[in-house]
Order: sequence, then structure tokens, then C-alpha cells
Amino acid sequence: MSKKKYGLLGTTAAIALLLAACGGGGGEDTDTSADNAGGNNAGGAEQNADGIVEFESGVQNEGEVQEGGTLNVALVTDSPFQGLFSYELYEDGYDAELMQFNIETLFGTDENFQIDDSGAATLDLDQEANKATIQLKEGVTWSDGEPVKAEDMVYSYEVIGHPDYTGIRYDSSMMNIVGMEEYKAGDADTISGITVVDDRTIEIQYKETGVQMLQSGGGVWSGAMPKHQLQDIPVGELESSPEIRENPIGFGPFAVQNIVPGESVEFVANEHYYKGEPVLDRIIVEVVPSSSIVAALQNGEYDIALSMPTDLYETYADLPGYTILGREELAYTYIGFKLGEWDSEAGEVVPNPDAKMADLSLRQAMGYAIDNDAVGSQFYSGVRSRANSAIIPAFGGYHNPDVEGYPYDPERAEQLLDEAGYEDIDGDGFRETPEGEQLVIKFASMAGGETAEPIAEYYMQSWAQVGLNVQLTDGRLLEFNSFYDRVEADDPEIDIYQAAWGTGTDPTPDGLYGRQAPFNYTRWATEENDQFMADMTGEQSFDTEWREGVFHEWQEYFSEQAPIIPTLYRNETLPVNNRVSEFQWGYDAPEDFGWHTVGVTADAPVTE
Repeated sequence: MSKKKYGLLGTTAAIALLLAACGGGGGEDTDTSADNAGGNNAGGAEQNADGIVEFESGVQNEGEVQEGGTLNVALVTDSPFQGLFSYELYEDGYDAELMQFNIETLFGTDENFQIDDSGAATLDLDQEANKATIQLKEGVTWSDGEPVKAEDMVYSYEVIGHPDYTGIRYDSSMMNIVGMEEYKAGDADTISGITVVDDRTIEIQYKETGVQMLQSGGGVWSGAMPKHQLQDIPVGELESSPEIRENPIGFGPFAVQNIVPGESVEFVANEHYYKGEPVLDRIIVEVVPSSSIVAALQNGEYDIALSMPTDLYETYADLPGYTILGREELAYTYIGFKLGEWDSEAGEVVPNPDAKMADLSLRQAMGYAIDNDAVGSQFYSGVRSRANSAIIPAFGGYHNPDVEGYPYDPERAEQLLDEAGYEDIDGDGFRETPEGEQLVIKFASMAGGETAEPIAEYYMQSWAQVGLNVQLTDGRLLEFNSFYDRVEADDPEIDIYQAAWGTGTDPTPDGLYGRQAPFNYTRWATEENDQFMADMTGEQSFDTEWREGVFHEWQEYFSEQAPIIPTLYRNETLPVNNRVSEFQWGYDAPEDFGWHTVGVTADAPVTE
């Protein structure tokens, strides 16, 4: 699932698991100076010695900035957006792309994704007292004119921890808050560890503190909910309420004026925005299918295209009238193996030693059987590259470059299968199980984009070449929302699946691979892994060098255990029309830049 949560500056990702974990580290951005003024096609993107495309991360275009104006934005997806306008409730990256305009997070972050003082609130972490103090800045106001208050910050925790909560943000990090488990169980009416100090300040008592708290992990939540708007709605009904789906309010630079469910959102300038009234009058975001987006940009229909498919990169690399910005995506794709089930009552994964994919040799063989270097170069024109680890390179020292991962080695794959007793007994070209039973592996993969089907077919053909009979679940690619519903529900017709994680800005992987993580879709857990997760988030984790060592050891262990096979690291691209005054997309973008500073220099997008 592309549960990515990336904002204009990379700061909105800091709120939570985009549908994923919140993550952190630092990538190296290319020069974004005014030398790029005028919009050089493709932003000066070039391939490096390894065949990987390198992009500019910002652009400044010449021309006088107009007062007001409308920015036309495409959201490229082949499915309707869900429309859950709440960081506490949303479930996919497309809703996150929409929310960045109107629902801002509390904290700003630096180039290493650590919380700084540039956002709507400040964080003071007292390691010795296991306490965090969060204070709103003066003037932070909801788009309906009401001030954002301490009780709005508390309300987010109360919703996530409520017994009737329908979302997926309640996990081990929330359990770290004193009193949260009692509140979740219905044994307490309030969360004892959260105290309102004054109208703008709250204190949170934790069982333990860890460095991940400086990156919105460990029970530090980056969101606030408008309690004055939502408090009378039962928590179990919030997800379907018009206040969330039709009339959401936030304290971001724009306010929602109109929503056509699944299709478009019209935003207007938020006159109450605490950083200053936006330059633009409005932003209109429309869903555009991947099959139509290049033609739409060629016709100058949109100024910016969000979630631009990189499998089409060659078709828009030299698009007249646009600069193609790029940056390392806080995400990776992977093949996941179903190894157990989720126990909703206990709130944890339950591994199944008898699962079809429980054999480690089988999983490892499937990793060695596929050539992801070729997938990155052939299907993505060098915009993606083979992943060696579940910790992305953007996380700097936390990433272990020495982990081998699963490079293409079909001979090694066949050897592993032979030694584990998988043999072709009946001569049909496919191996049976060591017990002599037919082995058919059901593979779930998502529809969408021009490469989805050929990549799925390539993987299945590669597995067939080492004697494994892998077939698509239901005999077809699955629609995005259906895919995740079934993966999350541990559908027995899914043995393996191909998906993607948006990591967020905290490298700590407990939100994806911890025993109590709902996003642990593989349903894999071991005592060794439990200890790694505890070490990564414990008191000693403030020692960065020590913590990086734990991360490196875990990556070796995790790779060998192979509950997933990381397949590709990704760059993401952003076409920006030459009439957009300035756009900074790097993770180290200037603090004073944001959607509120974006303007236009012409009446309509240019196409030359």
C-alpha cells in the first residue's frame, strides 16, 4: 500500500505512519538556486554512473507574481480518493496529498526530519522525567476562525485511544503513554498521563522516552483535531461523518470550499493562517487517471501533478513548459509473505508456523529469483533502483549499505529449494512441497499504471523459471482499495503480495514490523525482533552511534528472516509549470516557503 504521507516540504510526513511508520534521516538535495529560473525542461535531470536519474529539487521561475489566482493541481490515481480528511483516520497517501493544503501538522522538521521550532507548536522532551511538553504558538487558528487549543491536541489522543476508534493509528507507541491502555480498555474516562497546563500547553507522561520521539514517534502525535466541531459525534461514527468527509477544517494555509467525493477538492485561501494569508485565492485538485495525465500536462491543464507515475517518466521527461522536480521518496516497494493473522482482541500479530510461506528457504528463494536491478532500469528508466534493506538510504547512518539483500541469483534460488525438499515430482515443471503436495502460491498485486501488469507478470515468470507455480489472486490485478482491505483482513486467497510503504520521517520500523503494529501485514513476529524494536526505542537510543548499530544489526537479521523482500527504492517526481513562481520540494526547503507563498506569474499554465 502506498501509505505515503509526504507534504510540500516533507514536514507533513512527520505526523504518523502514512499509513506507515513515521521516519527520519537525511537525504542529499541538489542545488535549488535561481540558476533554474525560467524552468529548464526536466529540471536538469541527468543519469549518474549507475544509471539512476538525479533531479533538481526546486525551481524559481521569472515573472511578476500575480495577486490571487487559481492553481490547478492533478492528483494522479486510477482509483477515487477515499476522502478521510483526518490524520487520525486516513489510510492512504492520496488523502494525505489532499490534506497537505488544509490540515497542517503541529511540528516543523529540519533536514534530518527531527522536530524543530518552525511549526505551529514546539516540543520539549524531558528524558529524565519521561515527559514531553507541547506548546502551541500564539495565533494558530482553525480555518473557521476558532483558536487551536490544548484540548484539540488532547482530543487527537482521546480519539486514537478510544475503545470505539475505527482507525489504525493505535499501536505500541500510543501504549507508551501513561494511562492510555486503561483508557483504551474502557477502564478510565480520561488518559491519566496527559495534562492540560493552559490553553496552549499540554504535558504527556510516558513509560519511557526514546529518540524517536524527536521525530513524532514513540507516542508523540503531530496532529490536532477540532474538538469544537467533532466532540458531539460518537468516535465510532467520525469516519463516516460529514465533518470529516465533506466539511473538514484545519489550520493549514487553505480551507476546503467544496468536495466532489472521490473526484476533486476546491480549496480557498485561509485568511486565518498563522504564517500569513496565502498568495493564491484558491487551489483546485482533480483526480486524473495515469493514462491521461501526460496529455493533460501537454495541453496545459494543470500547474502541478501530485503522485506522478514514475513508470511513465520517459513520456514526460522533456515536457515543454514544465520543470520536472525530483527527490528521494520516503518509501520502498516490497514483496510481502503472509505468515500469520491479526488478533484484534489482543491487538497483536499471531504467527502461524504452518502458513504456506512459513518455510524460510522458500521465501529466500523467491527473493533471489527476481531481478530488481532490471525492473528499476527497464520499467522505471532509472528512476527506481534495487532495494537492499527495509531502512531507506534517506535515513543516513541508520541505513546499512552492507546488507546484501536479495540480488538476482536464480541458481542460488534453485539450490535453496532443492535443499529444502521442494521437487517437481509429477513432471509438470512446478515443484511440490516437501510433503509431496501441490504448491500453488496466490499472489496479490495492485492494478494501476502501465507497468503494474507487466511487472507482476515478470515476477511470476521469474518464479516459474525456478519451478514455483505463482498465480494472481482471483486471476487478476486488484483495485487499490480492495487490495488493502483484503491484505489487512488476512484473506486466505493471498499468500504473497506486492505493495509499498511510505516510511514517514522516523526510521524506527516498529510501526510496520512490531508485534503490536496493525500495519505488520505479514503478521510476522519473533522474540528476537521484539528485542530489536525495544532497543531501538529504549532509553539508550539517545546515543545515536549505539542506536545506528542496533539498526544495522536488525537489518541483517530482518533480511535473513525475509518476512518481506524489499524490491525497489524510489524517486518521486513533480512536474511544475513554468508559471508557478517558486517551488521547493527538497527536505531541506527554506522555513519561510510553503503553499501560502506559492503564486503564479500568468493567467494560465504555459506549454512551451
